[in-house]
Amino acid sequence: MPLSKIQTGNLGRRNLLINGDFQIFQRATSATNPGGGYDTADRWRSSQNSSGLGNYNAEQSTDTPNGFGNSYKLTKSGSTTISSGMSAYIEQYIEGQNVQHLNYGSSSAKKLTASFFVKSSVTGTYGCFLGDGTTNGKKNVQTFTISSANTWEKKVLTFNGDTSTALDNDNSAELAFGIVLAAGSNFQTGSTNSWLSAANPSALSTSSQTQWVQTDGATFFMTGIQLEVSDVATDFEHRSFAEELTACQRYFVAMEVSSGVTYLTNGGNIPLGNGFHFPTTMRATPSGTVVSNVAAANSNSGSLAQLSTHGGRYKCNMTVSAGSVSRTDNCTFDAEL
Repeated sequence: MPLSKIQTGNLGRRNLLINGDFQIFQRATSATNPGGGYDTADRWRSSQNSSGLGNYNAEQSTDTPNGFGNSYKLTKSGSTTISSGMSAYIEQYIEGQNVQHLNYGSSSAKKLTASFFVKSSVTGTYGCFLGDGTTNGKKNVQTFTISSANTWEKKVLTFNGDTSTALDNDNSAELAFGIVLAAGSNFQTGSTNSWLSAANPSALSTSSQTQWVQTDGATFFMTGIQLEVSDVATDFEHRSFAEELTACQRYFVAMEVSSGVTYLTNGGNIPLGNGFHFPTTMRATPSGTVVSNVAAANSNSGSLAQLSTHGGRYKCNMTVSAGSVSRTDNCTFDAEL
């Protein structure tokens, strides 16, 4: 191929999103009525206003279009009637320091193209948005149509760049991408592909929005989600499982931590400590949770301390005055946006 035909802007890492092919599910591969938030798929947040999602199941699925191994599946449990102040959407936040090349806040703000595969039992029009930061930031809203029920379809949307508002160069949530499953009138706009001023609440879709959550037993699948600097869509950027896992672990880590094995000749109920490191530097100092015990010998009460973006210390109490003492627990560390 002649060098003149190669679009250098599309070389290397193109996809601004992480886990767009839903390989990584560190928290759980399924959840029943999790109530929103980060429930299963790494980096993807189930968001709602006034309980707009209602009851639903979320899970990793192997029902996919050609070329993909996994998808994210939502199944509605019961019907949730959408009123004006309710909404439901799946979104991902992106750190500001990862999007400085978009040149937002200048006349050279770059266009972004989103491409993704969707499949649903409920046909109709759905919203898709870019957001400036979290919750009530500026929004750029577009829509796409699911034409055939229970059929994988590829969608492509190109968003204009924001020429008026720059994105902070830090580790905070400065750009958001979302797919909308329901939106009451308070979250609807008649303006598409333009950056709307921040409002409370922010626009998510249009008056054509299909209220997916109003159908009991409805299903919605998504995979191959890509957001790239371009005015056209390129093929999905497949990354290795290891690379995708490392990218996810900047925001959430599920791992075993251990006190190691210590032989004591005196004491009893003495805290034993051991340092540990995360697989990669986390976005911020995480919150840590001891989830469950893996193995224990003459010990109890595992706990975490001195957490930083690099690791921390794990402690447990011995329960004998002498002997071999050890403990290992499953723990999670959360530094999500």
